[in-house]
Amino acid sequence: MAESPDGGLRAEVAGGVGTVVIDRPAKRNAMSADMWRALPGILDGLAADPGVRVVVLTGAGGNFCAGADIAELGDIHRDDDSHLATVAERALAAFPKPSLAAIEGYCVGGGCQLAAACDLRFAADGARFGITPAKLGIVYPAAATARLVGLVGPSAAKYLLYSADLIGAEHALRIGLLDEVVPAGAGLQGLHERVAEFAATLASRSLLTQRATKDIVDAVVASGQVAEKAKRWLDEMAASGEVEEGVAAFLERRAPGFTWTAPAR
Repeated sequence: MAESPDGGLRAEVAGGVGTVVIDRPAKRNAMSADMWRALPGILDGLAADPGVRVVVLTGAGGNFCAGADIAELGDIHRDDDSHLATVAERALAAFPKPSLAAIEGYCVGGGCQLAAACDLRFAADGARFGITPAKLGIVYPAAATARLVGLVGPSAAKYLLYSADLIGAEHALRIGLLDEVVPAGAGLQGLHERVAEFAATLASRSLLTQRATKDIVDAVVASGQVAEKAKRWLDEMAASGEVEEGVAAFLERRAPGFTWTAPAR
């Protein structure tokens, strides 16, 4: 099990799913400078582990993450290239396998930054979201702002950043900040059961398809070289044996055993 030096982040692996837990409940899981520094290395370890096919980011003690630890802002908030939260966010966004955020309680400031960097976001009905630099006179990092705009659009991004107000899960779902809300009647256990179910589904699918999808979708969003990326992934598909396994499993009416784990050539 990997963890940050201060124990505020820990990673566990089971059933093809790597779970990264933000574990600082006394501070509503606010991220210390050491935790921001440690996250990219923890993600590198999970990316290199062929037994990990999906990663879930969540929080301990009833909250996701209350943002950056204000007592350490002088260390965390630097220029955009060395800003500790931005470096960690970029590492999470670039993680080469599917990533899910499982959100309960407060998801504020840097917590929203981390959630937005995941591929998909699931939340309990009572979760609360906010991006609060306007309360401190901080300019939100450009990379995080661009990612937020890509998720929710310019108007909703301005609403969140101008006001620093907290919004509920249904509001977050409506503007595109969330992908799914687990009803209140299901409780917090319902959220984690739903995320575990969905993560298990993703772990059973072709990682090649998922990595190609992530690479191409990100290129579309960034107006990048989509045709070049698509050609590279088609070549990888042809060499991988994934299609042959998928078709054989379909014809034999069994679950496929996809084995591709290597990086694209």
